[in-house]
Amino acid sequence: MDIQIRKRNGNYEPLCVDKTKKMVAYACEGLEGCDPSELEMDSNIQFRDGMSTKEIQKILIQTAIEKMIQTSKDAQGNIHKTTNINWQYVAARLFMSDLYKEAAINRGYRHFGYGNFSELVHKLVELGYYGKYLLTEYTEDEINELGAYIKPERDLLFNYEGLKLLADRYLIRGFNKEVFELPQERFLVIAMHLAIPEGENKLIYAKKFYDLLSELKMTTATPTLAGAGTPYHQLSSCFISVVGDNLWSIYDVNQKFANVSKHGGALGIYIGKIRALNSEIRGYKNASGGVIPWVRLYNDTAVAVDQLGRRKGGASITLDIWHRDLYEFLDLKTNNGDDRRKAHDIFPAVSIPDLFMERLESRGNWSLFDPYMVNKVMGFQLEDFYDDDDKKAFTERYLACEENQELERMTVPALEIMKRIMKSAVESGTPFIFFRDTVNRANPNKHAGMIYASNLCHEIAQNVSESIQLEEVIEEAGDHKEVVKRTQSGDMVTCNLNSINLGRVNMEDLKDTIPLQIRMLDNVITLNQYPVSEAMITGQKYRAIGLGTSGYHHYLVNHKIAWESEAHYKEADRLYEEIAYQAIKASMELAKEKGAYPEFEGSEWQTGKYFERRGYNSERWLALKEEVRKYGLRNGYITAIAPTGSTSNIAGTTAGIDPIFKKFFIEEKKGSFTPKAAPDLNNESFWLYKEAHHINQLYSIKACGIRQKHIDQAQSFNLYITPEMKAKDILDLYIESWRNGIKTIYYVRNQSLEMDECTSCSS
Repeated sequence: MDIQIRKRNGNYEPLCVDKTKKMVAYACEGLEGCDPSELEMDSNIQFRDGMSTKEIQKILIQTAIEKMIQTSKDAQGNIHKTTNINWQYVAARLFMSDLYKEAAINRGYRHFGYGNFSELVHKLVELGYYGKYLLTEYTEDEINELGAYIKPERDLLFNYEGLKLLADRYLIRGFNKEVFELPQERFLVIAMHLAIPEGENKLIYAKKFYDLLSELKMTTATPTLAGAGTPYHQLSSCFISVVGDNLWSIYDVNQKFANVSKHGGALGIYIGKIRALNSEIRGYKNASGGVIPWVRLYNDTAVAVDQLGRRKGGASITLDIWHRDLYEFLDLKTNNGDDRRKAHDIFPAVSIPDLFMERLESRGNWSLFDPYMVNKVMGFQLEDFYDDDDKKAFTERYLACEENQELERMTVPALEIMKRIMKSAVESGTPFIFFRDTVNRANPNKHAGMIYASNLCHEIAQNVSESIQLEEVIEEAGDHKEVVKRTQSGDMVTCNLNSINLGRVNMEDLKDTIPLQIRMLDNVITLNQYPVSEAMITGQKYRAIGLGTSGYHHYLVNHKIAWESEAHYKEADRLYEEIAYQAIKASMELAKEKGAYPEFEGSEWQTGKYFERRGYNSERWLALKEEVRKYGLRNGYITAIAPTGSTSNIAGTTAGIDPIFKKFFIEEKKGSFTPKAAPDLNNESFWLYKEAHHINQLYSIKACGIRQKHIDQAQSFNLYITPEMKAKDILDLYIESWRNGIKTIYYVRNQSLEMDECTSCSS
C-alpha cells in the first residue's frame, strides 16, 4: 500500500519524494557549500503512513540548522569544529516556505508565495487586527500600488533565527496563531502607517520606508515593529517618570507604570525625592518606611501587568548615591537578608555625581542624607542641582550639608559604598549607573529642565519632572455629580527608537538612510497613541527621538578593524561624527518643512553651545550650526544607542554597540538545540570577532567615550567581567568609564551569570 502524506489543508496524497527533493533544491540554490543531496541524506527522513508535510519540513529545517556547526576528530583524536553559516539560510528558506503555505491556506489562495495585499488589508481590518485608518488614509488604488511594490526576494535576506523571531513575535496571526501576514507585508504595513503624516507624499515615503526596512538596513523599535498598523498603536519603547515625596505622586506613577506596561512599554522611575527610612511624617518621628516599600509596589506592578502577554513588565528604579536608604536599595536583588525588603523583578540604578567619584579616587568619606531633612533644614532640594562647567551647584550644596551639624547623616568611606555596588553587580549585573553631572552638562535642553534618571536600558537622557496634583473638585453634571481632578503635567519622557544596521550600511550610505529614519521617528511622535497624557504633552514639547545603531562589531569586522586597536578609536570617532552630522542636518531640514520643537529657543542647539562643546569647527559643521540657529531643529533630542537585542537578530547583525558574546555556540530552548554564529563568520572574519569576555574592557570604555562625544543622549553600554577579575580591576573599570565621559553603564555582565534582557528597547 502506498504511504499517504497528510497535507496542511488536512487532505491526504501519496508520498512523492520528488516534491521533497524539489523543496530541498530550492532551499540550497546559490548557497556555497550547501549540497541538496547532503541535506537529504543527513536528514534521514523515515517516511511513514500518515506523516504530515509539516513534520517532514521540520526535520529538514532542524537538520539544516545543525549543519551550521560540525564537529570532527583528527588522526590524533583532537576535536575540531567547523562552521558553514550558509546552512542557516537554507533553514530560513525552508521555514519561509512553511509560512507561505500556511498563509495561502488561511487567506484562501492557491499559489506559493505572497497573496493579494489589498485583500489581506481588508481581511485584517475586518478581523480587528489592522486599524481602520489604513483604509481611510489610503485609497484602494494606492493600496494596490503598494502591494505591487512588495519585493518577495528580500525574504532571502533573513537567516533562520531572525525569520523565526519575526514570525513568532511580530507577524500578525489569528486567534489560534494561524499565519496571515508575511514578512514583507509586515514591513510594508509599518511603512504605510509611518508615512501617513506625509500627506500627499505618503505613497513616496511609504515605498522609501519599506525599502529601508525590507533591505534590513535599519531596525525599528519592538513596539513599532509589533504595533504599527494595528488598532491600538503604542509605538514607543520606554517612558521615564519622577516620583514626588507624597502618596499621590507615588501611586500616580504606579498607575502610569501599569498603563505603560499594559501596552508594551517599560518605565524608568526616579525615586530620589522620597524621604528615607525613619524620617518624620507630619511631625511624627520615625514614621517613614523609606523607599523600599514603594520599590516593592512597582515590582509587584511589573509582575502583575505584563507587556502584552509577551513578558513581565520592566522598570528601572534610580536612587541617588547620597540617599540614606542606599544600602538597602543595593541589596534589593541579592539573595541574603529579609525577603520582605527585596524586589527581584525591578532593575536598580544609582545616580552618581562627580563629587562622589572624586572622593572615591582620593579614598575620602561620603555622607548619606535624608532628602526630606535636607529640604527642611537647608531650604533646598539637593537632587535638583548638578555641577556644570561654570558652576558647581551640586557640590556647593552638598558641602554645605556636610558642614551643617544639625543635619543628620551617615558617613562612610566612599570605597565601602563602591564595594557594595560592585558586589551587587557581580551577583546580579546591577545596579545600572547614571553619571548625573556628565549627563546634565551635555544636556542641550538644560534651559527647560533637568535629567534625573534614564530609562530601563539606560540610553535615554532627557528632561524629566514630576506631575503635581492641583485640586480635586466635585461638579454638578445634570442628574449626577462628577469628581474632577486637575494635575499640573510634569515631563514624562517617551523613548522613540530605531537603529541604523551598520552591518548593512556603510558611511557613504548614511546621507540617504538617516534622513528617512529621522522622518520615521518624528512621525512616530505624531501618530503615537500614548498610554499616559503627560507622555503626549512631553512628546509634543520636545519631539525627542533616539536614532541609534546596531551591528557595531559587525561593521568593524566588515572593515577589517580589530576591536583592540587604535584603528577602532579612529573609526568610532569618524563614523559617529558622520552619524551626528547627518542626523542633526536631517532634523534641521525637517524643522524647515514642519517647524522646530517648541522648546528650541534658549537651547544649546539654538545658542550654538552644543557644537562648541564638541569642537565641531570644520567648515561644514559651522555652516550647519548657522542653519540650525536660523531654522531650528525638529527634535530636541536626536541620538541614543539602544541595545537592539532581539531586532538585531531579525536583521542578522550584532547587538547595539556590544562585541559578540561568542563566535559560535549551541543555544538550548525548550529541548531543542540551535547552533548560532557571528554574522558573516568565515576564515577571514574569525580572528576579528574577538569575544566580549576576552576583550580588554579598557578598549571598550575608551571607544564608548569617543562615541559619546557625538551622541546627544547616552549609550546602552555593558561591561564584561570574568570570575578571575580582581575587585580592584572592576573598580578601575567604573572609574575609567567616568573619566572617559561615559554617561551610563547598563549591565555588568559576569561570565558566570545570565542576564534578563529587555525587549522593549530593542530597535
